[in-house]
Amino acid sequence: MLLQMVSTVNNSSLLQPGFSLLNFDGHVFFFGQKGWPKRSCPTGVFLLNIKQNELKMKPAFFSKDSCYLPPLRYPALCTLRSDARADEYQYIIHGGKTPNNDLSDKIYFMSLVSKASKKMTFQCIEKDLGGDVPEARYGHTINVVHSRGKSMSVLFGGRSYTPLEQRTTEKWNSVVDCLPSVFLIDFEFGCCTSYVLPELQDGLSFHVSIARDDTIYILGGHSLQNNTRSPNLYKLKVDLPLGSPAVTCTILPGGISVSSAIVTQISDNEFVLVGGYHSDNQKRLECNTIVLEDSKIEIVESVSPEWTPDIKHCRMWFGCDMGKGSVLLGIPGANKQIMPDANYFYILRCKGAEEDKEEELITQICSQTSSEDPGDSAPFEDSEEFCFSAEANSFDADDADTYNEDDEEDESETGYWITCCASCNIDINTWVPFYSTELNKPAMILCSSGAGHWVHAQCMDLSETRLLHLSEANIKYFCNKHIDLNKGLQTPQKVICLKKPPMKPSRKKKTIKLSTSTKKSFLRRLFE
Repeated sequence: MLLQMVSTVNNSSLLQPGFSLLNFDGHVFFFGQKGWPKRSCPTGVFLLNIKQNELKMKPAFFSKDSCYLPPLRYPALCTLRSDARADEYQYIIHGGKTPNNDLSDKIYFMSLVSKASKKMTFQCIEKDLGGDVPEARYGHTINVVHSRGKSMSVLFGGRSYTPLEQRTTEKWNSVVDCLPSVFLIDFEFGCCTSYVLPELQDGLSFHVSIARDDTIYILGGHSLQNNTRSPNLYKLKVDLPLGSPAVTCTILPGGISVSSAIVTQISDNEFVLVGGYHSDNQKRLECNTIVLEDSKIEIVESVSPEWTPDIKHCRMWFGCDMGKGSVLLGIPGANKQIMPDANYFYILRCKGAEEDKEEELITQICSQTSSEDPGDSAPFEDSEEFCFSAEANSFDADDADTYNEDDEEDESETGYWITCCASCNIDINTWVPFYSTELNKPAMILCSSGAGHWVHAQCMDLSETRLLHLSEANIKYFCNKHIDLNKGLQTPQKVICLKKPPMKPSRKKKTIKLSTSTKKSFLRRLFE
């Protein structure tokens, strides 16, 4: 094993506990932050560029037909292939915490669709599920199993907020273990089925799970209810016949009492277990090698790297699997009493130099490795949290990606990021909320022309008051292009009222009626 320190360039504060790393074709991408993304990278996904022991982060992009993917901390993720030995794969992302500390129950599929020049473009799709849908959670795991030519996902563990009916003012945001149910998810038909197994008595979170073919091994984990780290090693076997699936669980000897450990794969059937915690205030500095052969698992202690004094004496550590037998480890900068907001990072390479080559990884790994929010629980690894933010000037100007028309791919014009009109300027990479009701996607309104089509409210120059009125009232709306069909329903233009001066009251002429004798007397006097 080789431990090597990595120097960061002006952006070490971007990497904080709770993040995830995705490996696409040897490129490592960072995902997950505490705050909402900034203009510098609205997608919240970064390419980790490590050269000459320097770590730089470059923004990645989403295609226009992608759904919005919020920054999620402590999610469960794994790779999904059409079969166990397929070359192409995508990532499944489930659950996690949003920047508002809300828990997500959504499932996203993320794939790399374009790798032109320096511009990496992803497609993100949200999947709808039915049946026994898992509740919103974090600190859990998800894996893919293959049996009889079919594939399904298995979700287990995690934590969630206390149910509303059980909350009190003092413990409103307290968390509890999720029930130890095993969820089998069929993405082809979009359905979920939960299984209650007698061998699984306590809820677990921040555990490690390794999947191979039709078997999943669950190792370690922390239970809030008992405040213990399970020493058990669970073996889940999933059979997918033509009828109903069958899930069985077996408790095996030789487990390790650890939580928040990291697993990386170094060969087809060999893995390395790194880091984690033995107890509330004791880090686990030992390393283990895990070997899977046929239907057996063997866990043996391996030679640990020469940990630096900073790592040995730091109060906590965090990290994630980078793929290809490498692990990114971080320790808080406060341990060095210099730049307390910064973190210091190391790369642990678990393979020898002669073994560090491209190879096909046919086994899915899913491990929860990061620390949790303060106040959620008493255990040590769940007592620290760091603020995450990305400022526009945190990237070097020399490393900024330049736009090139040749890099653009043909993308479908659907979803929130369409070109709704000739003057539309809504773009997923530059958009910022305009209305107070917007959160993570632009507000849209349906034009009733023909079969109907969606347009951005901002492109139609709709005021917020008018937009709210149209969304609440049951009336039709026509966009600027089709207003001639019904001008009365178009947002009226602001008309400046001219003030007219009040007219002065006219004086009426009075008519005096004289009798004949009076007229004659008047004329006589006039000519005398």
